[in-house]
Amino acid sequence: MPDMNRPLRWGLLSTARINRRLIDAVRAAPRSEVFGVASRSLDAASAFADAHGIPCAYATYEDLVADPDIDVVYNPLPNRLHAPWTVRALKAGKHVLCEKPMALSIVQGQIMGRAADKAGRVLAEAFMYRHHPRTAEVRDLVRNGAIGRLRRIHGAFTFRFDRDGNWRWDPDEGGGSLWDVGCYPVSFARYVTGAEPLHVWAEQHRAESGVDDAMTGFLRFPDDVLATFDCGFDAAFRSEMTFVGTEGVLHVPMAFRPEGRMPIVLERDGQREERFVDGPTPLFLGEVLDMEAAILDGRPPAVPVADSLGTIAALVAILHAASTGHVAVPEPV
Repeated sequence: MPDMNRPLRWGLLSTARINRRLIDAVRAAPRSEVFGVASRSLDAASAFADAHGIPCAYATYEDLVADPDIDVVYNPLPNRLHAPWTVRALKAGKHVLCEKPMALSIVQGQIMGRAADKAGRVLAEAFMYRHHPRTAEVRDLVRNGAIGRLRRIHGAFTFRFDRDGNWRWDPDEGGGSLWDVGCYPVSFARYVTGAEPLHVWAEQHRAESGVDDAMTGFLRFPDDVLATFDCGFDAAFRSEMTFVGTEGVLHVPMAFRPEGRMPIVLERDGQREERFVDGPTPLFLGEVLDMEAAILDGRPPAVPVADSLGTIAALVAILHAASTGHVAVPEPV
């Protein structure tokens, strides 16, 4: 366990752009500090450390993971590297916050979960939107009958992505729009319903590299709740969820990036009501506070491994359906 008389020391695997968000959040958290960053060369790690005021730079990921002064490892590596480097960090006695998707297969996710259990360390998936109180408000409104009985769900996460050479275009790296952004509406639908899809179906468009650069999917949940989503790298930016019930509709704009004062919009009985739910600032602070509470206070993480496995199972089934043209049933986890 970390020394309770000092902050948790965070180490960053790679100099990924998303690190800048996490650095701000760690520095805003009361019981954490950014301690080190690793890259594939010492020059790259040192340049990033100097630019962001980070005390330690490591020439390899191995060096960071092996450092006994590191308490928590943040893993924002390409999707293919989530499982191996998370397991390596856990075996080295580190707690790990791993970027979504936690893994690319159920087996990988289960291995990660067992490694965390054996090491007695916290493993959590960095689904940032799940730590915003606005997300919990949406769930509670739907479950408490604000729109009557839930009948339909639709989510969308799209943006124009044209960076050549990026790993998101590489099928061997776990690229594709479903793993990158489609995972969000699938996760949100599971979170609000509190259930796993009974079966799924999907259609995709593939880029020249072979990854999906656009996908539309269908999920059937218990109680005859039907959910659809679309995701892609080929359309204007959207980040939204809509929940339709027998008595009303709940619109959630900026569902996966809830920055600023963006309302939840409830339409019922011809009336329109906007609800504002304030969240942590900076935006990624919630997931850092969650790790602090899990590590130092023993509170279960907001996104436990079992939840992550459920999302992975749904995504794997959706990819199978899109590839075969047949309905698929997610594997139980």
